[in-house]
Amino acid sequence: MEPILEVTKLRKNFKDFSLKDISFTMEKGYIMGFIGPNGAGKSTTIKLILNLLKKDSGVIKVFGLDNLKHEMAIKNKIGFVFEENYFYEELTIREMKKIIAPLYTNWDDSAFIKYLSNFNLPPQKKIKDLSKGMKMKFSLAVALSHHADLLIMDEPTAGLDPVVRNELLEILTYVIQDENKGVFFSTHITSDLDKIADFITFINDGQIILSIAKDQLLDQHALVKGSKDLLDNDIRKEFIGIKENQFGFEGLVADRLKAKALFGAHVLMEKPALEDIMLFYTRGWQHV
Repeated sequence: MEPILEVTKLRKNFKDFSLKDISFTMEKGYIMGFIGPNGAGKSTTIKLILNLLKKDSGVIKVFGLDNLKHEMAIKNKIGFVFEENYFYEELTIREMKKIIAPLYTNWDDSAFIKYLSNFNLPPQKKIKDLSKGMKMKFSLAVALSHHADLLIMDEPTAGLDPVVRNELLEILTYVIQDENKGVFFSTHITSDLDKIADFITFINDGQIILSIAKDQLLDQHALVKGSKDLLDNDIRKEFIGIKENQFGFEGLVADRLKAKALFGAHVLMEKPALEDIMLFYTRGWQHV
């Protein structure tokens, strides 16, 4: 089966930052979390996928099609949900819909009306009078109303309160029940992805650190806590990152079974959250 999104050796050079030949593949029927600290290259990657920036080299395929040669056909089947609002603020929801709908060959007005009702969005309300959460739901209603097969989301939950964030995640869980669809969810709020992501692609400083099934990632890695007297130079090499203080250490290992054989019952081992993995990979060694 053709991947819904395939990025191969993608490179983009700026004066002070570069995407360094990044590659990853996303299959249909899944939610892929795209994580990394601010400035890691997440938004740049998305802009390149959407051809909002010109790549220096590499290949991007969406639905098996080259994203440059088949740009219009691809964008007709993609829904975009970004942190920032790009609608005309002085228009109402109904007026904005009239501008957007003709852009898509598969626009479904009945679906749009249904989503407005489900999301409690009054069609007569002006965009400028919508809360940030309501604007996000409007973006999602637009994306879903032309039956997009791929949702690309850039920091969609940033700045939203926990109730609205949870609503958005529930909607995405419902959308992905259609196994022909996919959600590419870029964020630095990793707790959202702990709940809904199937795969994780982690970028840092313009490089892909890993791209793997979330459950496999969390099962392989482990947080290890113990006394500092267990550490020496060879032992430290087993850790991706480690925090030390006067009471002991906490570190992340990539091989849970190897660490268990190495330390035995002398340490406490816990399953990490995605945030732990991102922090230890990006920050490395710390002395507190």
